[in-house]
Amino acid sequence: MSIDFTPEQRQITESVRRICDRFGDEYWLERDRDGRFPEDFCRVLADSGYMGIAMPVEYGGSGLGITEAALLMQAISESGAGNGGVSSVSIGIFGLNPVVKFGSAEQKARMLPPIVRREDIACFGVTEPDAGLDTTRLRTRAVRKGDRYVVHGQKTWISTAQVANKILLIARTSDIADSGKPIDGLSLFFTDLDRSKVEIREIEKMGRKCVDSNQLFIDGLEIPVENRIGEEGKGFRYLLHGINPERILISAGLVGLGRAALRRASDYAKQRVVFGRPIGMNQAIQHPLAQNWAELEAANLMAFRAAQLYDRGEDCGAMANAAKFLAGEAAFNACTNAVMTHGGMGYAKEYHVERYLRECMIHRLAPITPHLVLCYIAERALGLPKSY
Repeated sequence: MSIDFTPEQRQITESVRRICDRFGDEYWLERDRDGRFPEDFCRVLADSGYMGIAMPVEYGGSGLGITEAALLMQAISESGAGNGGVSSVSIGIFGLNPVVKFGSAEQKARMLPPIVRREDIACFGVTEPDAGLDTTRLRTRAVRKGDRYVVHGQKTWISTAQVANKILLIARTSDIADSGKPIDGLSLFFTDLDRSKVEIREIEKMGRKCVDSNQLFIDGLEIPVENRIGEEGKGFRYLLHGINPERILISAGLVGLGRAALRRASDYAKQRVVFGRPIGMNQAIQHPLAQNWAELEAANLMAFRAAQLYDRGEDCGAMANAAKFLAGEAAFNACTNAVMTHGGMGYAKEYHVERYLRECMIHRLAPITPHLVLCYIAERALGLPKSY
């Protein structure tokens, strides 16, 4: 096994780093303070062609793989942009994968180029208050009336809805009792986010202040039939196709965030002098940071191995999930130790590491908790009976 990167892949990392250098630590600190969406950052990435990195060439994209998209995400996060930077562009980068894979030629030609050019901004409407991770129990209902569907229901933790004009929405089009399996009867739509029919309430949260999270209250949203992706009732199956690449991109971003924290902690440990010596001479400081490095590099190998398998068309489920678990824990440990290494100053915003710690939590928890990842690995990799 090798995950050596090609010169072209390494060039992606270097090019994105140069873009990120224009949006330094103070930029992201200010976005953490004022909560303003980093649209100027997103615009530069779009103008540089990176919003379409994993989109087909015929629709304005670069036609590259999940490996290249993961390198992009990691470079953004590692620059110090952290989860704020990654989450501001992630839906545009890969969120419309179901449209790419299952949309008609007409839909792809109509829907994808405006996303690549960032003329449209999308949000992703899946999670509901009473369903949690049990997506098959979604209650938002889409009822067909002639040439359109009428939708009523609620969604929660919907990122970027404050700035989006489009939504990739999953809703139930038939009752569970009428479906052959719980995963049937859910349909996927990509449509206008009509604010006259959708009330959007922002959720105040722990971190990533510049990328909004929201509750959506949908009351009579009308969706033309031509905006349904694929067959009616097959939407959940379409979403499943994108789960593994989502895990991989999140893992790469978490490794980048952990590396940013570790870099700051190591630099501080070299410079901070106590009792006449830099604190980095003390093994009580050295050993936790060295362990963080090892954990992050191991998670990185797993993430890009999973990306390699995905791009080859091979099964990567266990590795993608393991990468998400390892990267989540490694990033959390690195960010925690970065705060501890800074001592009291680690609690101060000007040193950035407290922001990293707050931001690493969201993808340690979402879109799947570490506990359910372990359940998946126990069942799929070890052959143990399903526990839930």
